[in-house]
Amino acid sequence: MIDPNPLRAAEAYPHHSSAEIRYADLDRQGHVNNAVFATYSEIGRVAFMYDPARPLASKDTSFVIARLLIDFRSELLWPGMVDIGTGVLKIGRSSFTLAQGIFSKGVLAATVEATIVMVDKQTRRSTPLPSDALAILESLRLADTL
Repeated sequence: MIDPNPLRAAEAYPHHSSAEIRYADLDRQGHVNNAVFATYSEIGRVAFMYDPARPLASKDTSFVIARLLIDFRSELLWPGMVDIGTGVLKIGRSSFTLAQGIFSKGVLAATVEATIVMVDKQTRRSTPLPSDALAILESLRLADTL
């Protein structure tokens, strides 16, 4: 059967990063603790937002996370690696929403939605996304069929 949700496939995401599952990531049940999924998501977000080949922030701006939603799909076990797929869901005036999939051995372990706000480093207030950042974000938007 074909999966009706394309975000369950790693190939749906335009950006990928990875992380090693550490023994310290485990909880008493022997699987990766739920809080560590937020860390894996952060690894993917940081690699996405601060890629030196296509920087989104200028020296005067930075990013803060305004919302993080994690849906757990399957457990992760040690030892192993996770693949973190990231793509853009929505683009606003000073914010954007990322969708992420956390995979291990091709199996979806979690989906993540994160809303990120660009802020001025001096005022710590939201600031509009510059046109070059908008163009980069648009190029990494998930397919319209999602």
